[in-house]
Amino acid sequence: MKIAEPTVERLVQYHRLLEQLYNEGQKVVSSQEIGEMLAFKASQVRKDLSYFGEIGKRGVGYHVEKLYRHIDGILASPRKWPIALIGVGRLGEALLGHKAFKSPKFDIKALFDVNPEKVGRKIAGISCYHVDDISDVMRKNGIEVVILTVPSSVAQECVDKIVQAGTVKGILNFSPLSIVAPDSVLIYSVDISVELEKLLFYLKHREER
Repeated sequence: MKIAEPTVERLVQYHRLLEQLYNEGQKVVSSQEIGEMLAFKASQVRKDLSYFGEIGKRGVGYHVEKLYRHIDGILASPRKWPIALIGVGRLGEALLGHKAFKSPKFDIKALFDVNPEKVGRKIAGISCYHVDDISDVMRKNGIEVVILTVPSSVAQECVDKIVQAGTVKGILNFSPLSIVAPDSVLIYSVDISVELEKLLFYLKHREER
């Protein structure tokens, strides 16, 4: 089943909301309530959830725990993914400190940087290596996913080293530069400046209405 990227993004948000509602002891939730809490249309919520079978009842809503477990199963990883983070600057350190990076779905095995004050020591309990050692360290640890938070001037160079390892299947790229890798490597780019421009665009048009 091919599911559009925006649908997957909303599915992650449904999962997060349902986890919160479940922990708060709520038993039932309607598509209208979900939509209001996440700023989606109720019809969009029903359409998204219908991709994965009829789990709600018309006029009753969704059983919170059942729906939460259902989506949890859809999003569950088949195994624990070994990850590396390249670029332990302000953004890299902020990501390491984020609670989302403490997950049973993946394990951050290695960090890479060029700063001599960081290379050779542990940061957040994870060993930091020099970027020149990317290929060797990633191969030894079987790292399959990379988070790239380096300046755009060295992003492609890092990607080339990543590819040389021969173990990587996906890259989450925070660099504003478009990077190139073989088709066997899935690249997902997060350009913060673009997201900010989108926000400002929508704010501008909201004020003009």
